[in-house]
Amino acid sequence: MGMTARVLAVDAGNSKTDVAVVAADGAVLATARGGGFRPPVTGVEAAVDAVAAAVERAFTACGVTSAEHVSACLANADFPVEEEQLAAALDARGWGASVEVRNDTFAILRAGVTEPRGVAVVCGAGINCVGMRPDGRTARFPALGRISGDWGGGWGLAEEALWHAARAEDGRGGPTALARTLPAHFGLTSMLALIEALHLETVAPARRHELTPVLFATAADGDPVARAIVDRLADEVVAMATVALTRLDLLEEETPVLLGGGVLAARHPQLDDGIRDLLAVRAPKAVPRVVTASPVLGAALLGLDKAGATAEAHARVRAHFER
Repeated sequence: MGMTARVLAVDAGNSKTDVAVVAADGAVLATARGGGFRPPVTGVEAAVDAVAAAVERAFTACGVTSAEHVSACLANADFPVEEEQLAAALDARGWGASVEVRNDTFAILRAGVTEPRGVAVVCGAGINCVGMRPDGRTARFPALGRISGDWGGGWGLAEEALWHAARAEDGRGGPTALARTLPAHFGLTSMLALIEALHLETVAPARRHELTPVLFATAADGDPVARAIVDRLADEVVAMATVALTRLDLLEEETPVLLGGGVLAARHPQLDDGIRDLLAVRAPKAVPRVVTASPVLGAALLGLDKAGATAEAHARVRAHFER
């Protein structure tokens, strides 16, 4: 009969999955990485299979066969019904005596705070925001794109830049350097050529995300249209954070606001400064900072919270991932 760990932590995003096996004292017994977790594309069982491959490698590495608790922070767990469905699918694998599933944005939030209290805004391929208090209250958004009122994220920014650049070139919109910098990124000389390449997929659709850094570089060079898009993203980030703080009655208390995901972690000066300036006006007691720790740390800390682990155990697991 194999050993049992206290927590199996899972952070599963669209592009990769990280797992960690954690002992009761916070020692990290093993970690492993697996592929992306995309239930809407592959179906739930196939998505969980991708997690299973990483879990099995981690269990094998430390001689563990199960955990007391599975703390899973998963992409695409946007509604309670999805959390329940995914929790049932994980529970069926027999990895732990209990299972708790949260949206993966909670992992970034918990990784950035010393207690489960604060708000996190994540801007990667998409944009999302969550908040939590130690008493279990949470604030969140569906974060399903335009149908749930969202604007921003890497994909959204790229589309916005393309829209302005196309209209600048054909005369429907005002001038912008984006009409030159976006096609130039792919070695093309016009927006018409880029539009054709994207439509016919001679430039792969997945490469659109490469245009987001081009947008920021064009903004940094002073282009007014590109700068306006970046300013709008700063406004959106602060709008989400302020709503979450208000829902949790934290607007009048000093509260961390964590910024995560590739777009925010890149620390673009205009975006960074814009977020801080707007927060100073709308949520003066918010304390913004960028989270760079691995999100699986947040999943592990949430699992230790659930287990009632000591402060020393929390510190030990944090030290492992922040070294």
